[in-house]
Amino acid sequence: MREPTPTEAIDLVGRFEAGQEIPDNMRADVRLLGSLLGRVLRESGSPGLFDDVERLRAATIQAYTDETSEAFERAASIADSLSIARADEVARAFTCYFHLVNLAEEHQRVRILRERDGRPDREDAADSVAAAFVRLAAEVGDDTALQRLQGLRFHPVFTAHPTEARRRAISTSIRRLADLLDEHDASLRGGADHRRAERRMLEEIDTLWRTAPLRPEKPSPTDEVRAVMAVFDETLFTAVPHVYRRVDDALQGPGVGNRAPVVRPFVRVGSWVGGDRDGNPFVTAAVTRKAAGIASEHVLLGLERAASRIGRGLTLDALTTPPSDALLALWRQLKGADEDAATDIAKRSPNEPHRRILLLIARKIAATHSRDADLAYPDPEHLLADLRVVQDSLVQGGAARQAYGHVQQLIWQVETYGFHLAELEVRQHSAVHAKVLAELDAGGELSEQAEEVLDVFRAVAHIQRRFGARAAGRYIVSFTQSAEDLANVHRLARYAVGPDGTPPVLDVVPLFETFADLQAAPGILAEIVEHPEFAARLAATDRRLEVMLGYSDSSKDVGPVAATLALYEAQALIAAWARESGIELTLFHGRGGALGRGGGPANSAILAQPPHSVDGRFKLTEQGEVIFARYGDAAIAMRHIDQVAAAILLASAPSIETRNSDAATKYADIAATMDTASRDRFFALVKAPGFAPWFATVTPMEEVGLLALGSRPARRGLSVESLEDLRAIPWVFAWTQARINLAGWFGLGTALEAIGDEERLTAAYLEWPLFRTLIDNVAMSLAKADARIARRYLDLGDRDDLAALVMDEMELTRAWVIRITGSEGLLENKPVLQRAVKLRSPYVDALSLLQLRALRALRAGAEGAISPDPEQQRLLLLSVSGVAAGLQNTG
Repeated sequence: MREPTPTEAIDLVGRFEAGQEIPDNMRADVRLLGSLLGRVLRESGSPGLFDDVERLRAATIQAYTDETSEAFERAASIADSLSIARADEVARAFTCYFHLVNLAEEHQRVRILRERDGRPDREDAADSVAAAFVRLAAEVGDDTALQRLQGLRFHPVFTAHPTEARRRAISTSIRRLADLLDEHDASLRGGADHRRAERRMLEEIDTLWRTAPLRPEKPSPTDEVRAVMAVFDETLFTAVPHVYRRVDDALQGPGVGNRAPVVRPFVRVGSWVGGDRDGNPFVTAAVTRKAAGIASEHVLLGLERAASRIGRGLTLDALTTPPSDALLALWRQLKGADEDAATDIAKRSPNEPHRRILLLIARKIAATHSRDADLAYPDPEHLLADLRVVQDSLVQGGAARQAYGHVQQLIWQVETYGFHLAELEVRQHSAVHAKVLAELDAGGELSEQAEEVLDVFRAVAHIQRRFGARAAGRYIVSFTQSAEDLANVHRLARYAVGPDGTPPVLDVVPLFETFADLQAAPGILAEIVEHPEFAARLAATDRRLEVMLGYSDSSKDVGPVAATLALYEAQALIAAWARESGIELTLFHGRGGALGRGGGPANSAILAQPPHSVDGRFKLTEQGEVIFARYGDAAIAMRHIDQVAAAILLASAPSIETRNSDAATKYADIAATMDTASRDRFFALVKAPGFAPWFATVTPMEEVGLLALGSRPARRGLSVESLEDLRAIPWVFAWTQARINLAGWFGLGTALEAIGDEERLTAAYLEWPLFRTLIDNVAMSLAKADARIARRYLDLGDRDDLAALVMDEMELTRAWVIRITGSEGLLENKPVLQRAVKLRSPYVDALSLLQLRALRALRAGAEGAISPDPEQQRLLLLSVSGVAAGLQNTG
């Protein structure tokens, strides 16, 4: 097959993109951004770069569309023929293209959300909180539904797990481009000069092209804290109260805005950034203190600005809106504490008592930030008390709309974020606790590790004294395997403060991660609640208890199918134990962004949970690229929170609980067969002699560890001799890069083949939510895989038996998923997702071919080399970053 001429290549690319069912607006955005990138490449000063990019692009599209080996070989030969310097540039170009396509897709989502917003007939209204409330009320009555709504809790916890391959500088450039796309849309609608908007976009894309795509060094934990703060500053601070408002507006009907809200703040934000020290020696007690301080600084600045803005606009005259006695008393109190400012504000706000108060409140918030003890608020409750005085006075004065408008928004922000912003959580491995306690019990001089472990408890106590008990206090124990592992935390806290000190308030949270630990969980919980410190804390919190479940390690332990079933069973047993014990349980789901680590759509997963395992409360980790994908844009963040909260509310509906329970019983035999068959198949692979070094050879696992993604080390030891040496994130990341995605599907085909009854499996797909979610997630994982490229990676090793095992299972799984879903191909029942995958796949193929070329060179030069070829290593890392952008997930 000959190589197309430049004209034929352009025609081929055009026909491929035209063949994708893309909305017209998005198609225009992709073309615009792509053409601007092409112009940047032509102006780059590298002769022939644009032509080489187009040659490879046309070749991979041709290989993708006709699927002949000849076309694929030609694409591979083009990738191999490029000089190392040109391959570097081409990899960067494709990565830039993916950033732009991702932006266009996100922009289309935002465009649709804005068009639908406020329309009662909008297509997404069915999975909103308001719609869930109506459905729940039809089953349990209005009063019970309202009670459940007001007890609702969604608790995302941001983590610094290293799964964000983009540099922050790249993310910032993309955000600026998003704003410019908005301006471009406005210029097209309003007839303004769209050339100006395009010129500025061209400038920004040129900046994106010239920005180094790889971090020069790993971020520090403090860098990671500041990166997460950007999400709060840009979206969450305002987006969350807007979600509350949207729900309240829908429920209030004609009285909206003129009476007290029925919605109570249901979002709480947690953070492991600066608190998770399990396997990360760079997270110290000093870092934890600093993380809490940075978060408080951001929220207090946000509250101060909001109070000042609202105060300046609250120009209600005392004649039209007379102040209450309580407001006048508050004025005298605030004036006495800040007399000069009060006098100045009174001159600028004549006869505007509510305005005066809010401006003085803003000054008190500023004093809290600057730690001015004479003027600062001691805690958020005192600020809320002042704001409620203002709100009540407005209501009494007849200004209910002002009381329940912006003032209510500010109250919601304080209730949601306090003075701490995110509830900082500490995590440490149970083995570390046991080792330090052995030192302490033995007496003598303590090791540096022991001193550090004890200082963490002192840091938590310091944070609680300064920012309140909500600011810190949850202590997660990784690899909890006994009740003693949990009791050890309280012993360490007492050691830390000494015999005369008071330990911090601690909610010790077990983290059950492996298959064996999940099975043992109910027995461990039954034992620990009898422990004195646990019993006392249960009594103080109305018997509230939190239990964390680890998706990553359980999947790496027994495979994705058996892990999914084990997690469901563990949740069912723990929920049943909690109900029998009179405990209000919150299950904390340690889900990653990738499917191999429990990722996938959260709302469908929530609605597939066992009865009473949600009960209006849902907590999960949000990691890496998922944080910015779900919360980086305000419109998308609001939509995501609304969807998840709706699922949390609806999960307790009798119809949902009965459906899930009945399906689990009806298909219990299928679950048992799938569990055994999938686990045996998984063990045949991962327990085969020499599997771990083979895995490190056929994937870029070692090289993934060189990417400066996060402060946390990628593995537990110096080398990978067994699966236990490897953390779950690089395990998933490496398989993803090799276009195999094994961590998301391996074993399912064998499990379904063992059942063999297609009719019954199809019925299970329709009736059993857990099974449907599993099948749909596997379909997504397989759609992002590529068998031809996978074979090339597997050829890097010398184990034909293991390679055949992987490819046979991939084909078997793919065939069964297509049959069960009643489709002719993967994702046909999810056209938007299918479109996104198809649009990207040939371009990801180009980067994969460049990565394979670099990986082969590195493997060939490894023997006898003192160090790897830096140019090949850089090409590989560039391709890793690009593939992550193209597939939109890492680990």
